[in-house]
Amino acid sequence: MEKNMNRMYINGEWMESASKETIKVINPSNLETLYFIPRGCQEDVDLAVKAARDAFESHEWQQVKPYERGVLLYNVAQAIRNEKEAIAEMETLDCGKPISQAKADVEAAARYFEYYAGVADKVLGETIPIEPGILDYTVREPVGVTAHIIPWNYPLQVLSRSTAAAIATWNAVVVKPAEDTPATALKLAAIFDETNLPKGIFNVVTGYGHEAGAALSDHPNINHMTFTGSVETGMAVMTAASRHVTPVTLELGGKSPNIVFEDCNQDEALDWVTRSIIQNAGQTCSAGARLLVQSTIHEEFVGKICERMNALVIGPGITDPDIGPILSEKQINRIESFIDLAKIENVDILVGGERAYISDSDQGYYFKPTVLDNVDPLSKLSQEEIFGPVLTVYSFDNEEEALKLANGTQYGLVAGIWTKDIGRAHRLADKINAGQIFINNYGAGGGIQMPFGGYKKSGFGREKSLEALRNYTQVKNIAVKTYL
Repeated sequence: MEKNMNRMYINGEWMESASKETIKVINPSNLETLYFIPRGCQEDVDLAVKAARDAFESHEWQQVKPYERGVLLYNVAQAIRNEKEAIAEMETLDCGKPISQAKADVEAAARYFEYYAGVADKVLGETIPIEPGILDYTVREPVGVTAHIIPWNYPLQVLSRSTAAAIATWNAVVVKPAEDTPATALKLAAIFDETNLPKGIFNVVTGYGHEAGAALSDHPNINHMTFTGSVETGMAVMTAASRHVTPVTLELGGKSPNIVFEDCNQDEALDWVTRSIIQNAGQTCSAGARLLVQSTIHEEFVGKICERMNALVIGPGITDPDIGPILSEKQINRIESFIDLAKIENVDILVGGERAYISDSDQGYYFKPTVLDNVDPLSKLSQEEIFGPVLTVYSFDNEEEALKLANGTQYGLVAGIWTKDIGRAHRLADKINAGQIFINNYGAGGGIQMPFGGYKKSGFGREKSLEALRNYTQVKNIAVKTYL
C-alpha cells in the first residue's frame, strides 16, 4: 500500500486524526488486515472545511484560468492511467471486486477527469433579450466548498465523477470516503499532491459515516453536498444539510428491472442480464436486480440464466474470477436474511442461496449467485435492495403487466428493455419511472457522458455528463442599462 495510507490529506498535508484513533481496513477476500486509517472526527472535518474555504477564496485559486483547470484535470487523468495496475490492485484489495472490473473502474476514473477537463473552459452563460437599452446576461459561478460522501462499492469511480466536475467549475472539495474502502481516495490525494493544484482545494477526511460523515453533512460552511448510499443514510444527510439550507445531490440506489420480451435477441439479453446482477458481486446501485420475463419464454430463458449462474467462477478478486467476495460480514448477513425470507415465503430458489467457500480463502465473504423465481412483487425481496448476486424473477403476459411490474417499487434508477419491436420499446421507455432507460443494452460503456440519477427514492439531481455541472455552479443574472 501507499506510504501515506495511514494518514488523511488536509490542506496539502498528510496527518493523523485529532483523536489519534484509527480504523482497521480488511481484505474481504480473506479477512486479512490491509492497513489502518485515521478515525476522523468533528475537529478534523472543521479543519478540512476551513482549508477548502481559505483555498477557494484565495487569490491563487481565483487567478487560475479556466483552461488551466482543464490542463490540471487532464494531467490527473494521465497520472491515473500511468499507475493503472497499482491503483486497480488497491481497489480490488479494498472492495474484493475482480481485478478486471477494478481496471475498468480506473479507466472510468481517468475518463471522468478527461471529460471535465474538456469542459472547464466551456461553462457558458447566456444573453437574454429584455428591451432596447438593457443588456441582460447570466454567468455561472462556483458554489464554493463542496462535500462528497463516497460509497464503498465503487469508491474511485464515484469520487472521480463528482470531484472532477466540482474542480472543473472552480470549487474546493472535501471528500469523506467509506471507511471500508478508502485506499483509492487517498491515492487520488497523492496524485493531486504532485500537481500544481493550490493546497486546500482537494481534501480527504477518513473516518466512520456516523462521525466524520455526519459532521460533514451538518457543517454550516458547506455549499453543496453530494451523497451516494442508502435511502436511510441519504435521508439523514439531507436532513442535516437542510439545517443550513445546503443543496444536495442524492443517488440512493435502485431495484432495477430487465424486461425481456419473447421477440428479443436471447443471447444478447442473457449476457447482459447475467452481467448486470453479478458485477461487483451484485453490490451495484444500478444492478439489474429484477428479471421480468414474458410468460411464453419464461421457463426457457430462466433455465438458461440458471445454467450461466452455475458456471460462474467465484474467488478472490485478485485472481479475476467472475464473482468476488461480498464486502463485509454485515453485508453478507443481510443477504442471508433475504434468503431466509425467501424460504419462509416458499419462493423457488433455483440456484445458489448460500455462502460459497473457496479453497485458500475460506475466511472470505463469498456468496453463490442466486436466482429466486415466482417472487411476490410486493415482498421485501422485490421491494428492497438486497445488494448481492441475487436475481428475483417475475412473469408477465403483455406490455401493461410488464410496465406495472417495472414501476412497482419505491426506486427508479435504471431499466433495461429487450425487444425487437422498437415501437414497444419506446412506449415503455416513455412510461417507466427511471432516470436511465437502456433498450437492447445495459450500461452503455460506463455512461461517462450520460446523465445518471433516479426517480422516487433513488434520489434526485444528476451526476455524470454536462448535467453534473449544475450541481456545482449557481446562476447570477446581470442587467446593464447601456445608456443613461
